[in-house]
Amino acid sequence: MVRIGSGKAVFIRLIFSQPFNSNIGNFGVSLSDFDRKLLQCCLDRAPRAWQNFVDRFLGLVIHVANHVAESRGVKLDQASRDDLVAEVFLVLVADDFSVLRKFRRNCSLATYLTVISRRVIIRRLNAGNKNMASTSSLESSVIDDVSPKRIENAEEVHKLLSQLDEREAAIVRMYHLDGKSYDEISRLTGIAVNSIGPVLTRARAKMRG
Repeated sequence: MVRIGSGKAVFIRLIFSQPFNSNIGNFGVSLSDFDRKLLQCCLDRAPRAWQNFVDRFLGLVIHVANHVAESRGVKLDQASRDDLVAEVFLVLVADDFSVLRKFRRNCSLATYLTVISRRVIIRRLNAGNKNMASTSSLESSVIDDVSPKRIENAEEVHKLLSQLDEREAAIVRMYHLDGKSYDEISRLTGIAVNSIGPVLTRARAKMRG
C-alpha cells in the first residue's frame, strides 16, 4: 500500500457530502452546452455551482487516479486515493479557479480535466515515490503557475491565520510572513516537504470559502 499524505481526506469529506455516480461514459468529445454553463457558473461563483461541478466530475477524477496508480504498479489505500482526488480539486479552485479559466473550450471539459488530473496525480505520486526534497520541483506548475504565491499583505495573512488550526497557521506564518522555503519549514516543523504545498493550498481555499 502507498500512503500519499494526510489531512486532505477531511477536505474531501467536507466537500463531497453526497453519493456519486462513477460512470464516466457520458461525456462527449466536444464541449457540451451543459458543461459550458456549469463551468461558467463555477467561474461566476453561482450558488451550488462548485458542488454540482464536483458531483459531475468526481467519478472521472477517481477513475484517473486509479488508472494512473495501476499503470505505475502503485496500490493505493482509500486514504491515499482520497488525498490524490482532493488535491486535484484543490488545484482546480486555486487562485480563483485559475486552471479552469485557462480552459480554451476547444474540447470536452472531461478531456481537459482528465489531462489536468493526470498531471497532478503523476506529480504527486512521483513526489511520494522519490521522496523529493527539491523546492523548485515541488513548486513547479501544472499549467503555468498554480502553486501558492506568497501573500504580501500582512493583514490578509493575519485574517487567514484566524481561520486555521495550529499546524496550518504555523506553516502559513512561516511561508507568507517569514519568507521561509519549503525545506526550511520542513526542518522546523518535521512535516514532509511534499506536504507543505497542499497545506498552503488548503489554507487559501479556507480563506476563499
